[in-house]
Amino acid sequence: MLRKIYDWIDERVDITPLWRDLADHEVPEHVNPAHHFSAFVYCFGGLTFFIVLIQILSGMFLALYYVPDILNAHASMEYLQHELAFGAIVRGMHHWGASVVIVMLFLHTLRVFFQGAYKKPRELNWVVGMLIFFVMLGLGFTGYLLPWDNKAYFATKVGIEIAGSVPVLGPYIAQFLQGGPVVGAETLTRFFAIHVFFLPAALLGLLAVHFILIRRQGISGPL
Repeated sequence: MLRKIYDWIDERVDITPLWRDLADHEVPEHVNPAHHFSAFVYCFGGLTFFIVLIQILSGMFLALYYVPDILNAHASMEYLQHELAFGAIVRGMHHWGASVVIVMLFLHTLRVFFQGAYKKPRELNWVVGMLIFFVMLGLGFTGYLLPWDNKAYFATKVGIEIAGSVPVLGPYIAQFLQGGPVVGAETLTRFFAIHVFFLPAALLGLLAVHFILIRRQGISGPL
């Protein structure tokens, strides 16, 4: 049955060459931990992507129950945490994953920098990687407000004030993030939209470009 479905799709969109290209692609020896213990440093990128997938899946689950308004946001998080089956586990995965993914992304960036993998011909992929880093930081910042408790409120307020101190553009950035005269309902709604729609869309697009460039240019070798 599955074979018939595959043949039906393949006859129309010709997906077999794509799968053969992926299946025939050999991993270079210098990134194989079975051959070199130092090759474990090349795993940071893959581990980062794995955690990103966990963040996406757990975030989709949380979005099913989260209510992005100031009257119900905290109550919906309390329901997720204490009443919903497996809610505490999934929220814990999302909460700690937000920190772990930044750590792994930082280690991956250090590996690329110290091994000179940002040099020609991979300069563009380095720029894309930096954009991914900033998008992940933005996801962490916007997601911090969503529980709508005292810690989230005052941390976001401080963060917006820091953004507002940027020369020339600071007031406009703060106004855009805050969405109103104070941190309130508009801010929560705006942060939710940025966290769930805009930044994930940017992240997926940048990841696609990142992987295409890696596939075309290959994985950089050791110094």
